[in-house]
Amino acid sequence: MMEHSLPNLEAVLLVGGLGTRLRPLTLDSPKHLLPTAGVPFLAHQLAQARSFGVRRIVFATSYKASMFEPVFGDGSALGLELVYMEEESPLGTGGAIRNAADALTCADDAPVLILNGDILSGHDVGAQVREHVSRQAAVTLHLTEVDDPTRFGCVPTDSTGRVTAFLEKTPNPVTNRINAGCYVFTRSVIDTIPAGEVVSVERQTFPGLIESGALVLGYADQAYWLDVGTPAAFVRGSADLVLGRLSSPALPGPVGESLLLPGADVSAEAKVDGGTTVAAGAVVEAGATVTGSVLLEGSVVASGATVVDSVVGKGARVRSGASVRDAVVGDRSVIGAGNELQAGIRIWPDVTLSDCSVRWSSDI
Repeated sequence: MMEHSLPNLEAVLLVGGLGTRLRPLTLDSPKHLLPTAGVPFLAHQLAQARSFGVRRIVFATSYKASMFEPVFGDGSALGLELVYMEEESPLGTGGAIRNAADALTCADDAPVLILNGDILSGHDVGAQVREHVSRQAAVTLHLTEVDDPTRFGCVPTDSTGRVTAFLEKTPNPVTNRINAGCYVFTRSVIDTIPAGEVVSVERQTFPGLIESGALVLGYADQAYWLDVGTPAAFVRGSADLVLGRLSSPALPGPVGESLLLPGADVSAEAKVDGGTTVAAGAVVEAGATVTGSVLLEGSVVASGATVVDSVVGKGARVRSGASVRDAVVGDRSVIGAGNELQAGIRIWPDVTLSDCSVRWSSDI
């Protein structure tokens, strides 16, 4: 186990993003704290990091920075030591890492794990760190393969695993291996990032290291991986955790077709499956169907309503005869009978759609 060979591994957790792709879910909360399979999203990342030997994590915060510490505290309840570093203004991925590094305590030659706070991954972090240490690399990047690499940083490697280029979101990718958002830096390399400046590791740091001849490695595998930066991906990630497609020590219940949190009110005559999470105070009435979705606190899905692959916000109501598919219903909103939400439509908080027969989609 890596926790025996590297007992003092430190990590930086990047949680400064605005989460604009997830609005309206992120209007009042950082995306990293959204309830995911029954707990704040980061709870899954923190529990996994600890299982691989991480004991101290520095949060690199910016957007709604004050909200993180009240949730996780000093980390002692999780078997971790947590430290919070806030950027006065957003510094980019590289600037955030450099800013957070002021709170690191490890030696210059020690490995430092860098985690992006919006990634679910089942890859072997311990193996990635061991590869980095054994090869004495400057940086080791986790790489994964995707069907459409044009949306991500494309990362070609040679036969030894050495990264030969870092092509950020190119329209003609030379490989389907992409930057998976988990890095191991040698501590001294972080210090080469300019302090107090806006720096992108993807556009500046990694290409600069490669050009200088530094050893930048790619650690590639086929493990579960998901960027949860969109509502559809967020819902999928939560469902995958509940279904057990990705293991998480933070899951607050057994894997199965649904996760009903204490205080959830689900009729025995309702159909709730596909990895759905039903939060405390949420109600699913008899005859309702909820599949692969996230129902937040106090929400109601009425008899005869259908919710599929969607998020129903706090205190929101989906009335009888309404259908919500691949959609987001904002907090306290009401979806009247006969309305059909589909194809990525997002309803902002406190909106009421009266009873009618209208099909709403993001294509309108």
